[in-house]
Amino acid sequence: MTLLTAALLGAFHGLNPAMGWLFAVARGLQERDRSVVLASLPAIAAGHLGSVAVVALAVTLTGSLVTATVLSILGGTALVAFGLWRLLSTRHFRWVGMRLSLPQLAAWSFLMSSAHGAGLMLIPLFTGLQAEGRALPGGLELAVLHTLAMFTVAGVIAVVVYQVAGLAVLRRAWFDVDRLWAVALVVAGGLTLAQA
Repeated sequence: MTLLTAALLGAFHGLNPAMGWLFAVARGLQERDRSVVLASLPAIAAGHLGSVAVVALAVTLTGSLVTATVLSILGGTALVAFGLWRLLSTRHFRWVGMRLSLPQLAAWSFLMSSAHGAGLMLIPLFTGLQAEGRALPGGLELAVLHTLAMFTVAGVIAVVVYQVAGLAVLRRAWFDVDRLWAVALVVAGGLTLAQA
């Protein structure tokens, strides 16, 4: 169940254009080259993995000092607070232009994933592993599985949008995934607090 949840959350993150697939498509359209889209995706996944792994490590390190229950309460509270902030905030994250090297793209992905709370959403899973006594290896395995699911979904969307639909469809059928994500963070935080 934990593995499935991590994979599903990764797929959910992959749907979000803010996690990178839109950036990959934009870079490809800018260079008029599908290989640029494909080359962008591993860098984006690496940044996402780094962001999630930092949270897994933080749960592991703090778990040696506090109990899993306290971690769950702190993590759940952080999820709810961050989700409410994202839900109520009108501010949107902005960074640099489209001309980035792949290491810069990975750094952008790390920052965007962290700013959007990608790793925070996995805190209920990480704290569960903490309670089972296998926080570090299990947490990193979940981070890798989660990122593979995100990478797969984001990659499929990026290639389909680039090859078939193009950005024109995004102008007609845009959906605010940020709001959905914020609600998901609040729900995940509420569930974590309920289970603490």
